[in-house]
Amino acid sequence: MKELKYINIFLYKYRFRLLLGVLIAIVSRYMAVKVPEIVKNSVNIASDYQNGNITDIKIVEKELLYNILLIIGLAILSGFFTFLMRQTIIVTSRLIEFDLKNKIYKQYQRLSLNFYKKNRTGDLMNRISEDVGKVRMYVGPAIMYTINMLVMFSVAIYKMIQIDVKLTLYTLMPFPVLSFSIYILSKRINIKSTIVQEQLSKLTTYTQEVFSGMNVIKSYAIENRTKKVFLKITEDNKNKNVDLFKVQALFFPLMILLIGTSNIIVLYVGGMQYIKGLISIGVIVEFFMYTNMLTWPVAIVGWVSSTVQQAEASQKRINEFLEQKPEIVNNTKDTTPIKGNITFKDVSITYDDTNITALKKISFEVKQGETLAILGKTGSGKSSILNLISRLYDTTSGYIEIDSKPIKQHNLYNLRNHIGFVPQDPFLFSDTIANNLKFGKEDATIQEMITATKNAVVHDNIIAFTQQYNTKLGERGVTLSGGQKQRVSIARAIIKKPQIYIFDDCLSAVDTETENQILSNLKTISATNTTIIVSHRISTAQHADKILVLDHGKISQQGTHQDLIKQKGIYQKIYKQQLQEKNRNF
Repeated sequence: MKELKYINIFLYKYRFRLLLGVLIAIVSRYMAVKVPEIVKNSVNIASDYQNGNITDIKIVEKELLYNILLIIGLAILSGFFTFLMRQTIIVTSRLIEFDLKNKIYKQYQRLSLNFYKKNRTGDLMNRISEDVGKVRMYVGPAIMYTINMLVMFSVAIYKMIQIDVKLTLYTLMPFPVLSFSIYILSKRINIKSTIVQEQLSKLTTYTQEVFSGMNVIKSYAIENRTKKVFLKITEDNKNKNVDLFKVQALFFPLMILLIGTSNIIVLYVGGMQYIKGLISIGVIVEFFMYTNMLTWPVAIVGWVSSTVQQAEASQKRINEFLEQKPEIVNNTKDTTPIKGNITFKDVSITYDDTNITALKKISFEVKQGETLAILGKTGSGKSSILNLISRLYDTTSGYIEIDSKPIKQHNLYNLRNHIGFVPQDPFLFSDTIANNLKFGKEDATIQEMITATKNAVVHDNIIAFTQQYNTKLGERGVTLSGGQKQRVSIARAIIKKPQIYIFDDCLSAVDTETENQILSNLKTISATNTTIIVSHRISTAQHADKILVLDHGKISQQGTHQDLIKQKGIYQKIYKQQLQEKNRNF
């Protein structure tokens, strides 16, 4: 159970609740095991009256009535304390589940983008849902049933030994076989039984989208905002599960059908001793009751063992990434102002997952208010430059400066808050268009949205929808066309009003006329802002103040459009090729 040691921090946090649960469990079980003794006394006094040892019927009636009331009282109190025990321990397990899920989610947001390239979304989802669920079974039901088992065994067997050691040993003989049988049965039931909950499905869907859109979340530095949404969903999930267990505690599941072997042994061995006059008839009845009481605790041993093993394996998977350190860390808590001057000096980056060197000693400078266009073939390193500016990755060698200050000395979240990033593959959440736009600015007004979407040339498309800005999008924005998704993503960046605009080939799905209109609007909007545009089209890059042409991670050419079309090289080749295609289309 060494992996489960991590859970001790939560057990310590809720130690008083757990201790209270243990005390309630002891009281509840102690009351339950008192009943057989009272029943024995009742049977013996009735037997004594039948045999003539007691002649006054009123004495018998008074004793029986007293015992009946005592049994009813103990049953009510035992049931009440059992209810409190389940509410205390099971609710505590839900609180631990709540804390553990949020700790995992916080770690997910801390980890760098490179982590998500190396891990599958489905596996991450299982760790925060299925694995946490198995750990919860350990800190809740497993602990509760273990306490019940220990208390019941300790008290019941102690009383049985006091009465008759030989009969006790015979009675306990089948119990190990029963425990093993239930262990095998519980594994089968565990495989075949599945409980689907609507709230869990909602949690899973949201979390999966967050993982898929982590690029957008990190680029816009909205980790805290998405965390608030996640906390709300998990809060609802916790409350619904607590309500469920409150109901289930009132209708405690029926005990498994008792295996009659022990009862047969009690009947035979006890009967023989009764015939010999060694024990009373009440003792046999008492042993029957103790045997029935011990059947469930013994049966639960196998289930608890299986549950602990599963929790151990699940916690090991959780610990594997909780112990990971994020590659990108915020080195200062101070706010660092951003103007938009960007300098690359001999920058190289090698991705450790593929061992590909995407950039090789790249050097260039972009001043505030300038527009830089980057062209190149697929895999030439264009997107790597953008990822480095957003500090989604750090350089392998060389360094980057923002406003003459090393990028690592800037507040990470402040830097990303000043960047409006539009990725190559736009990601939209399963929410309304308005809420997707508000990822750029949380308190954006409808007029600000309209202005941004007009500049992104998508307003007319939106108002054509029945619900307009309240139109709810499908997963990953599937409701919209590729061009519409790109333009909504551009509007989301515009509404943010950042110091640095980054457009990663985000106009590939729009026509030339719409592209020119968007670029014209962007030029007006970003007159005092730094703009970096990655594209495959000359038409997109030609009005930039500076153009970089990348080839296999190196700068092949740089200059203005007029300079580069006169030089022999990649740019001139692309220009002539696209010019011919344009002429053919006309």
